[in-house]
Amino acid sequence: MIGAGIFALTGQMAEMTGVLFPLAFLSAALIVSFSAYSYVKMSNAYPSAGGIGMYLSKAYGPTLTTAFHALLMYFSMVIAQSFLARTFGSYTLELFDFGDRSLLVPLLGVALLISAFLLNLSANKLIQGVASVLGFIKIGGIILFGVVGVIIADSVGMETSASTPEGSLSGFLGATALGILAFKGFTTITNSGSEIKDPHRNVGRAIMISIALCVVIYALVGFAVASNLSLSEIIETKDYSLAAAARPALGEAAVWFTVILAMLATAGGIIASIFAVSRMLAMLTEMELVPHRHPMLRWVSMKSVGRFSTSMIK
Repeated sequence: MIGAGIFALTGQMAEMTGVLFPLAFLSAALIVSFSAYSYVKMSNAYPSAGGIGMYLSKAYGPTLTTAFHALLMYFSMVIAQSFLARTFGSYTLELFDFGDRSLLVPLLGVALLISAFLLNLSANKLIQGVASVLGFIKIGGIILFGVVGVIIADSVGMETSASTPEGSLSGFLGATALGILAFKGFTTITNSGSEIKDPHRNVGRAIMISIALCVVIYALVGFAVASNLSLSEIIETKDYSLAAAARPALGEAAVWFTVILAMLATAGGIIASIFAVSRMLAMLTEMELVPHRHPMLRWVSMKSVGRFSTSMIK
């Protein structure tokens, strides 16, 4: 669930909403909860690796409607992977003093995609182990960042100036739509239906717990950033606003801490996304909804994901 959203979207949402950007995360969570409720009900009834593909098939049968909308989800997940990869590159370069980043950011992103692709070719236990370790580290680290950032701030508020853009209803709605990307990871949980124990119960439970934790963590981090940076500073550093917020609060060591967290979060998000989207594409093939067959279906599915992701990252 916690991938690039909180690291890359904070500054962009602040640019659109002004001082209300922490509330935009809460608004996005409210909208996501309605969709999540449907996912919970469907995953309890039809747990499978196909996720949304299986649910659409149950609703509309093996039709063009099912294939079209399932592939839309597939492409959105792959596009999100390119977004995660670019965020990884942007934050990684904060550790080094480079002038021109136009080539280095996509190169680092492609390197991450290749690494995640190779990991997903291994056994499920290894994937689960790596994802679990990354998850515990990034969740604990982000909570620590948020708590410490709020505690040491002079006030839980944001400084504004005449030059900063004012928020508007259209901007708030746009930021809310953007904020939904920060919660989009719950859709990949459904693709684990064939891999986990007692999927009729645990898939839905995982979705609810993940969204609830993300709401708390995102709100905490949003207030921590707002308390340590002015609105103009958040907008200026929108690609790495958490790292920028850590510098005045805790110094250069905290910047390294935040950057490493961002690297782990984006890496974990890509690993989980490739795992989910490759299995969904494989199931769509088995259901004969996409015109492709191959005896090494899992390899081909992830190879297709990797090619499309690397093309989008540029």
